[in-house]
Amino acid sequence: MKKLIVLCCLLISSAVISQNADVVSPDGKLKLNVAVENGKTTYSVSYNGKVMIENSPLGLVTNEGDFSQNMGFIESTTGKVDKSYTQEKIKQYSVNYSANTLKFTIANADKKQLSIVFQVSDNDIAFRYEIPSWGETMSCVVEKEVTGYKFPSNTTTFLSAMMSPMSGFARTTPSYESTYTADVAMSTNTDKNGYVFPALFHVGDNGWVLLSETGVSSLYNASHLSNYNNGMYSVEYPDVKTNNGFGSVGAQVGLPGMTPWRTITVGETLKPIVETTISYDVVEPLYEASQKFKYGRGTWSWIVWQDESMNYEDQVKYIDLAAAMNFEYILIDAWWDKNIGYDRMKELIQYAKSKGVDVFLWYNSNGIVNDAFQTPKDKMNTSIVRKREMKWLKEVGVKGLKVDFFGGDKQETMRLYEEILSDANDYGLMIIFHGATLPRGWERMYPNFVGSEAVIASEMLIFTQDARNKESFYASLHPFIRNSVASMEYGGVLLNKYLNKGNTKGQERLTTNIFQLATGVLYQNPLQMLGLTPNNLEDVPAYQLDFLRNMPTTWDETVFLDGYPGKYVVLARRHGDKWYVAGINAEKTVKNLKLKLPMLADGKATLYNDDKNKNASLEDIKISKKGEISITIQPNGGFVLTN
Repeated sequence: MKKLIVLCCLLISSAVISQNADVVSPDGKLKLNVAVENGKTTYSVSYNGKVMIENSPLGLVTNEGDFSQNMGFIESTTGKVDKSYTQEKIKQYSVNYSANTLKFTIANADKKQLSIVFQVSDNDIAFRYEIPSWGETMSCVVEKEVTGYKFPSNTTTFLSAMMSPMSGFARTTPSYESTYTADVAMSTNTDKNGYVFPALFHVGDNGWVLLSETGVSSLYNASHLSNYNNGMYSVEYPDVKTNNGFGSVGAQVGLPGMTPWRTITVGETLKPIVETTISYDVVEPLYEASQKFKYGRGTWSWIVWQDESMNYEDQVKYIDLAAAMNFEYILIDAWWDKNIGYDRMKELIQYAKSKGVDVFLWYNSNGIVNDAFQTPKDKMNTSIVRKREMKWLKEVGVKGLKVDFFGGDKQETMRLYEEILSDANDYGLMIIFHGATLPRGWERMYPNFVGSEAVIASEMLIFTQDARNKESFYASLHPFIRNSVASMEYGGVLLNKYLNKGNTKGQERLTTNIFQLATGVLYQNPLQMLGLTPNNLEDVPAYQLDFLRNMPTTWDETVFLDGYPGKYVVLARRHGDKWYVAGINAEKTVKNLKLKLPMLADGKATLYNDDKNKNASLEDIKISKKGEISITIQPNGGFVLTN
C-alpha cells in the first residue's frame, strides 16, 4: 500500500452559552443550526440559503437515561479540523479534508450529559453522539436513536427497501439486495421494514441530499432509515428478528463512548453527491496492514457457469482465462471443499501460481444464524476454527476470501465482520463480503477489506428476467447512491449474449458489450471479479478484450460529468495520467450529450461506442481545444473514452 499520510489539527475555541448554535462550512454555503426548544434538541440544514432539511429531532434513549426529551442546554464549542490522507481503495487517492466543528452539549432531567459533535465541510455534514461516563456509570446500552430527517414537502426519493428478516434464500436476509424506486414522492415510502443506507433525496429546485452512516465497527450496530412517518424519516436499529432472533437490537457501549457518524451530503447539483469522500474523511485505520495488498481483476466461474463449475477441470479453464486476460486473480466459489477437496486445492493453487494467477476462495460466514448450507461452512464464525483455517490458507498460498451469507446489522454481526477482517489481516488475506451489509468506512478502517456486494448485483441477472430488464436502470443509480459511499463488488462485465454456459439460449442479456465495458469503469471496487467466460476469448472482439486487459481497478481521481439517477450517468476516472470517461443510457431513447472534458482538451482519444444498430465500434478521435465533445449513447448502451 502506498504510504499513508495523515496530518490532523484540531483547534477548539471558548464555550458559548446559548440554546442555539450554528456552524457553517469553510466556503460559507452549507449551514447547520442546532437548538434546544421545549426540552427537545433539533437541527436544520440549508445550502446557499435554501432549506435542505427542516427542523428534525436529535437524541438517544439508553438504559441509563432518556436523552430525547426534557433536555437542557449546557454549552457549545466550535473549532476546525484539517487532515490529509491517501487511500488507494476508494474513488480518489489523495484527499484533503477541512471542516468547521461544533460540539453541542445537553443534559437530561437527571443532569446526565450528552454531546453531539458536528463536522461541516463544503458539501458534507458528519455528526455523532458522544456519551461521557456518568459518575460511576461506565457502561450503557443505547436502545434507540431518535435522529430524524424532515425534508421539504416537494422532495422526491431514490431508495432501496430494507429486506425482511429471515426471509429469501435460506433465511439469509437482510442482505442489502433489494430493488430501487426512483424519483417518487415521500408519501409512497411506506415499506414496513424501512430503507437502507445510502438514501438519495431530490429537494426540488434546492438540490440533492445523500444520507448514510460511517465508522461502524464492532463497538456498535449498523442502522437504517424508517419508512416515511409523521412527515419524516428516522434512524432505526436492526430488527430483533434478524440472525434468527438472537442478539441485541441496540448497542452495548463502554463509557466514555460514541455512536457511528451520521453523514449528510448536500449539493445544488449531483456533483458533490457522486464525488463525496465523507465516508472515509471522519474515520481512521483500526490496524496496520500486515503486508502490501495487491488489487486488480479476477475471473469467476460461478457467476455464469454456476455450481456445476465447481470442479477441478472447469477451474483450470478459468485459471487459463485469467492468465490469457492478464488478470491477477481467480475466485473459486462455494462447494470447492467438497468437489475439489483440500488436497487437490493445493495442486490447483500451484497450477494457478505457475500461470501468474493468485487465488481467492469462497466461505460461508454462517454456523448458527441462518440456513445457508453451502460449504465450506462453520469455518469463519468462531475464532479458534477460523484461525486454524486461515493458517492453512496462508500456507497454501491463498491471497483472499469471499465470505458470504451474513444477514443482519446487529452489534454481534458487526463484531463478526471485524473479527474476520482482523484475523485475515494477521494471515495476509484480503476479504470480500457478499450477502452482506453496506460497508461503512471500512475501506479506510480495515486495510485488507477489498469490497462488499450489498447491492442488487450481477447474480440477479442470471436469476430473474426483471433484473435483466432493469440492468441499465440500476446501473444509472449505483454511482449516485450505493457506490457513492463505499466500494461495490458487483461481479459484472458479462460478455455472453446468453447468461449461461451454453450461450445459445436462455437468459438473454439486453445491454450491449460496450455498456458492459463502461460498467467496469463506472462501478468502483479495488478488486473486481468479472463475469467473463472462456468462450469469450474466441467470440468477443479482440479490442474489447484488450480494453479489459488494461483496465485499472484503482483510481486517483473521479469526476462527475453528467447524468440523472435512473436515466443516465457519465463519469471520468483517472489512473495515473490516463483518463477513462464512461457512460451508460437507461432511457428508451437515444441520448445525445455534449461533454466538457478540459482534462483531454486538444488531445487524441479512443472511443468505444455503439452505432445506431447497437453494434460495437472503435475509433480514434480528436478532442477540441475547448475540451468539448458530442457523444451519442444508445438505449441499454454505453461508451468509454480513453486518452
